[in-house]
Formats: sequence, structure tokens, C-alpha cells
Amino acid sequence: MRNNICHKFLHLVLFIFPLILPSLKITTATPVGHESVAGRGVGIYKCIDNERHALLDFKSYIDQDPDDLLSTWTTDEKATNDCCNWSGVICNDQTGHVTSLDLSLGDLEGKISPSLLNLSYLNYLDLHENSFNGAIPMFIGSMTQLRYLDLSYNSFTGPITPALRNLTNLQEFLLNSLSNCTIENIDWLSHMSHLHHLELDGISLGKASQWSKSWNNNLNSTMYHWLFPLTSNRHVDLDLSSNKLDGIPKYLGNLCSLTSLLFDNNSIPVKFPGFLNNLSGCTSVTLQELYASNSQFTGSLSDDIQKFSSLKELFLFHNQLNGTISEKVWQLPKLVTLDVSYNYLRGAISENIGNSKILNLKLSNNSLEGVTSEAHMSNLSNANLIDLSSCKLGPGFPKWIQTLKNLTYLDIANNKISDTIPVEFWNTWPSLLTHLNISSNNISGKVNDLLSNFNPNYVSKIDLSSNNFYGPIPYVPSNSEWLDLSKNKFYGGISFLCQVVDGYLSYLDLSNNLLTGQIPDCLWNFKALKVLNLGQNNLSGRLPTSIKFLINLEVLYLYKNNFSGELPLSLKNCTKLIFLELGSNKFTGYVPAWVGENLSELYALSLASNNFFGTIPLQLCELVQLRILDLSVNNLYGTIPLCINNLTGMVQDGLSPHEIVHRFIHGQMYIDRLLIKWRGCVREFNNNLGLLKYIDLSRNNLTGELPYGLTDLHKLIALNLSMNALFGEIPLKIGQMRELQILDLSRNKFSGRMPLSMSQMTSLDYLDVSGNKLSGRIPSSTKLQSFEPSRYTGNAGLCGPPLTKYCPGDKELEASPFFDGSEGGGEGIVDLQRWFYIGGATGFATGFWIACGALLVNRRGRNFFFHFLDSLKDRVFVKVTMFAKWQ
Repeated sequence: MRNNICHKFLHLVLFIFPLILPSLKITTATPVGHESVAGRGVGIYKCIDNERHALLDFKSYIDQDPDDLLSTWTTDEKATNDCCNWSGVICNDQTGHVTSLDLSLGDLEGKISPSLLNLSYLNYLDLHENSFNGAIPMFIGSMTQLRYLDLSYNSFTGPITPALRNLTNLQEFLLNSLSNCTIENIDWLSHMSHLHHLELDGISLGKASQWSKSWNNNLNSTMYHWLFPLTSNRHVDLDLSSNKLDGIPKYLGNLCSLTSLLFDNNSIPVKFPGFLNNLSGCTSVTLQELYASNSQFTGSLSDDIQKFSSLKELFLFHNQLNGTISEKVWQLPKLVTLDVSYNYLRGAISENIGNSKILNLKLSNNSLEGVTSEAHMSNLSNANLIDLSSCKLGPGFPKWIQTLKNLTYLDIANNKISDTIPVEFWNTWPSLLTHLNISSNNISGKVNDLLSNFNPNYVSKIDLSSNNFYGPIPYVPSNSEWLDLSKNKFYGGISFLCQVVDGYLSYLDLSNNLLTGQIPDCLWNFKALKVLNLGQNNLSGRLPTSIKFLINLEVLYLYKNNFSGELPLSLKNCTKLIFLELGSNKFTGYVPAWVGENLSELYALSLASNNFFGTIPLQLCELVQLRILDLSVNNLYGTIPLCINNLTGMVQDGLSPHEIVHRFIHGQMYIDRLLIKWRGCVREFNNNLGLLKYIDLSRNNLTGELPYGLTDLHKLIALNLSMNALFGEIPLKIGQMRELQILDLSRNKFSGRMPLSMSQMTSLDYLDVSGNKLSGRIPSSTKLQSFEPSRYTGNAGLCGPPLTKYCPGDKELEASPFFDGSEGGGEGIVDLQRWFYIGGATGFATGFWIACGALLVNRRGRNFFFHFLDSLKDRVFVKVTMFAKWQ
């Protein structure tokens, strides 16, 4: 059902075969007046003159032909002038009329010539994956002999002409991914009574200005009456993917011959399998393929699925299915492919799975609870593909997998397996595997030689990361394209890389192991490599000069090793680098100017914790995509470049391609990772790395004043300039950097006042200006007063909260109400003080004589009072004596 070359070729053969069948007879002579052409039979004519001229006129409308697809279309006497021998052209062997024109995948650019109307016998026209532009011509609607028309993946613009309704003989019609086209009215499709294959995904309904560059249709349930003509007995393939459906049409029930339904990438909540109930009213349900991934299907894999006994392929991944998997699913007699990964299914995998004929099974990323019986799982003896990642198969290693002798694809990652891998596991699939992923478990043991397990005729993907494997790295297939052995305990050198010679490797991650030695100088084999991660090992030596052959490298991660020497000049050949992490090594020399000149795509550059010296090259300001710059803990000196505000990547709003750091490499997702000093601690950023805008120049010997242009980087989130020798005042406009969460200017020589604009920095979570020469009052704001006093200490002139040091005038203001009678209202305050003292003296005298009078009158009370005083005196004397002794 998918649009591919094999699909096109098959249909081309089906159209042409009836035409050439009569000519397939043996002959021994060539009639007079006819030329014998190799591959043709008796009575073969050259192409018709007016059709040859029509093709030449078609060529004249082509502006670009980069692959010389039409190079044979010529009147040159040295070449054939028989257009039936031109590339892409097929004629009827009996009449010489052009019947088929296939110019797909030609990358042709231009317009479609109306001369095609002169090809009056043309029944097959395939122009997909070119760059034809302008509106789809109305005259195509007059080519009524067409049975196959494919205009997909071109650059057409504007509304699709309803004149196409005249193509009543069309059987297959493809208009995929014409993202600048619109469909004003789709009723004309109802005229195509012979249509059995239709693909319209990627076209918009509405005005072109409103829907330009949209990748979605806008079809809704009120527009489905055009499905009525698709009710014949012939098999029907229907593609409704990537629409904005607001319901399932009742007309679907008319399609009793529906064999393939594409419903991917729709946003309407649809209950499964209820939406197919209309089909269940048919005498016989012929649905064989259902593709409905990346939609919002709800419901469950219930018993109702048994109504669709013809199903062979069922793709429901990335939906919202829940509940348990009905045993009826495993009993579908023809089901060979089931993909329900990334849903919310729960419960255990039924033991009845052993009765199914499934060859390809994907249940990953659900809430499944393992299997009810491992014995029954071994009945999947014919399975080629098993993906049970995140299905809780552990804690023991699932040994039933070794009984599936026909596997080519195995994924049991993230299953909480905490066991030793059986030795015989590595010998289970001799020369069969193409994909092996057992990552993110707690599996231990040695890894045997992997060469014998993988099919030498296919590229291989191997992921053993995040386990406890140990020992030397085994030899791997030379045709590997993905190899991840990270986060294990492998030791020894990495000379095995010189055996990976086929040039397919695009992803290599050996990080977080115990590897030693140097990088072998054989990197010319890795021209396809996009990600190289050797971080957190004990590798050493210089980077090899053969690194210049990594012309497609996007990520180079060498963090925390013992690499030394200067950065090789050959690294500047890696112009596609977007992520360069060389921190925590022993690199020396100047920071190369060519980093800014040649690596213009960088969004992350970290050279932290090395031995680089010299000034920061001005050329780094040319890295306009840069989001992360870390040059901390080196021996750099000089000033911060005034051009630092040219790093416009620090001020861009929204998402750009470099902020989206999830990249798919051969169908597998890679996420950039970076360890960054954040609020005084080292923290790993991964999924949120694309949102970070970060500059760290701390722990160097930088001098001079802060460039005022630095404050133009108003989207910066973290700025660390601590432990340098920077001086001068903090820029007055620093408050406009309102996105700053971290600002560390500590242990420099900044002077003057803290700018009042800093009170506007409401996002600050971490501030440290200690150890400078700042003075004056700390600006008032909720944030600035919330930090610990230690963040401001070491500035002799700073005062005000949160420091306990009062600013000049603060104490006078506090005492003035009591002593200063010169201010307005002072006289009233003096009177208040006078009456306060008179009242206090009167109260003391009254209380004193009341107490004494009571003692004089009451003899018994007087004796008790004086006895109490004597006792209290003795107790105090004892306590004081003991305290003095212990001191």
C-alpha cells in the first residue's frame, strides 16, 4: 500500500503486459518495409511523428534536468530518433503509439507542456518526486485514456482543478504531499467510477493562502459522499491519512471490497474497533491491511476483532488503546503483523499467543506484565521480528527467546532483567540477525564474538548499552550502521574499529566504560558517521589526523578522557558539526580561530576544563547558531570579545532546527546530552537541552570590562563569569536580560553600584556577586533580597538587606523620631515622652509601697518572703561556684 518504486513497477507491468502479449511469438523473418528492433516482435512501428514532436515540446518546458533523464530525447542524427527507445517512454509494439510515460524520481524542474494532449493513447503517467511547478494544468482533465496518474511530491501550487473529474477511466490516482495545493471541492472524485486506489494525504482543503505549507488535509465526515462510486466488486485501497477528520463516514459501509485502509495521523478520538462496524454488515469482510498509527484511537483489542478474519497487517502504534489484549487477536487466522506499541495496554501476554501465525510482533512501551507462560512463547517459531521492549519480562533472562530460531530483529530493552546472559545466546542466530537491542537492563556477563550472528548482506544495528557487560569489546559486523555499547564495564583498546570497513556506520557510542589507549588512525572508513561518543573513558593521546574524513559528523563527544595536544587542523573538515564536547581533557594550545570560521553550524561548543591558553578568538562570534558556549577552567586571558552580541542564537524566539535535538538516524532516535555546571552542581541536560542558552567563561584569567553588548543577549538563561579578573561596572542595562536564571559574577574586580535594573530580573534563581568591589545599596526586589547574605559578601561597600550592614543614613532615619524635635510634629513627640516618664515613675512608686505595706501588715507573709530570699541567695552561690570550678 505504501508508495514505493516496487509498487510503481508492478502497476506498470500490469498495464503493459496485455499490450505486449500478442507480440510474444517466434518469427524467422522480418517483413519488407519494417525494421527489426531488439526486444520487439513482428510488425513493430517506430513512434508516431506528432507524438515524438509532442515529447520534444514537453522537454522544452523543462528548466532543470540534473540527472540527464531526458538526455536521450533528441533529434541528433547520432542518437536514435525513435521516441519509443527514449528513457521513460513505452510504446505499443503494434501501433507505435506512446502508451506510458514514467519520469518519476527525475528531479525535473519546470512546467507540464500541453503537448501531452497529443499523446492521445497515453494511459499511464507518472511524474512523482520531481519539481514541476505552477498550477496543475486543466488540460490533464482531457487525457481521458489515463488509467494511472501520479503527480505526488511536486511543487504544484494553487487549487486542484475539478477538470480531473473527466478522467473516468482512472483506476489509480495519487496526489500525495502537494503541500502548496488546495482542494476547493472534492465532489469531482465521485465521477471516477473505476477508481480503486486513491492517495490524497498532504493536500489542504480551502484557500491556498490559508493552507499553504500545510501537511494535513482538512477532510471531514460531510465530504465522504464521493466514496459512493467505490462500491464495485474490485478491491479498494483507501488512504485517508493525515487529515482533520471529525467523524467516520457511514459511507464506509459501502466499501465491502475494502482491502487496505490508511488512517494514520488523524486527530479525532475514534473507538477501536467500533469504527469498522459498518464493514461488519458486508457479506464478507475483505479488509486485509489497517494502518492507523499516530492517531487518537481509544478502546481496546476486544473480542470484536474476530469479525475481521481477513486481517493480515494491523498497525495501531502510538494511540490511546487500553485494557487487555483479547485472546481473539491471537486467533486471527491470517494475521502476520501486529504493531500496537506505544499504547496503554495492560495485563500479561496470553499463553494463547503460541497458537498464532504472527511473524512480526511489536508490543513495546505498554504497561504489560510479562508473559503468563514462557513455554507457549516458544511456539512463535516462525517469528522474524519480536519487539517486547518495556514489557516487564524480567527479572530472569527470558530463555524462550533462544527457541525462536528464525529471528532477524530482537528488541527486549528496558525489561528489568537482572541476570547473567546465557553463553549459548550468542550462537542462536547464525548469520540471521540484523537488529539486536537488549539495552537498559541489568544483564551481566561477557559478550562473545558478534560477527557470526549477523547477516552479512544487511546492515546491522546493535545496542547493548546500560548493562553490566564486561571484558574486551568483541568484534562486530563490518556492515554495522548503529553500535551502542555505552554504560557498561568494557575495558581495553578500541582497535576493533579498524575492522568496521564497509562504511555504513553512522552512530557509535562507547561512552561510560573503562576503555584505554588511543583512537586508531583509521577513520577514513567512517564517512557516514554522524554521532561519535567516546566520553567518560580513559582514552588518551592526540586526535588522529584521519578525523578529517568524518565529513558527515554532527556530534563529537569526548568529555572526560585524557586526550592531549592541540586540536588537529583536520577537524575543520567536519563542517556539519553541530555539537562539539571536548571538556575535561588535557588539550592545549590556542582556541583555534577556524572553529568559528569552519564549524558554522555549531549550537553547542564546550572546551571546558582543559589547558587552552591565549585570547578568545573573535571568530567565535561568527557562530550565529550557538546556544551553548563553555570555555571555563582554562588559562584564557585578554578581554571578552565586544562582538559577543553577534551570537544571535542566544536571542532567537521559538524553536529552530538546532533547538530540536531529537534526531532520527536510520529510524532510531538520538538525544543530545551535556553535563553542565548548574547552580554550583554538575547536572546532565538531555530532553530539555534544546531550550538552554548558556555562557560559561569562569575560572580563567580574563580582564577588562564587560561588553555592554552582552546585555543584548536577552534570552540568555545562564551566565557564569566568576573567578576571573574582570573589572569596571556591571552594565546598567543588565536588567533587560530577564530570562536569566543564573548569574555568577563572583571573585572578580567589579566596582561601582549594582544597577537598579537588576530589580527587574524576576527569573533569577541563583545570583553570586561576592568577592568584588561593589558598593552602595543592594537594589530592592523580591528576588535580590531572597538570596543568602554570602552571595554578596566580600564587597566592603555593599549595604542593605539581605546584608546586616546598614547603608549610610539608615540608622539616623531609625532614631530620628525619638530625638529630633526640629522636624514637623517634634513638639508632640516631646510631650509624649514627658508623660511616659511621669506615668512610669508613678506606677513604680505605687507598686513599691503596695508590696511593702503588705509585708509590714502581714507577719506570716513577711517571714515567708525573707526565708525565700535567703534560700535563693544560697542556691545562686552554689551554682556560681560550680560554674567557676568547671571553667
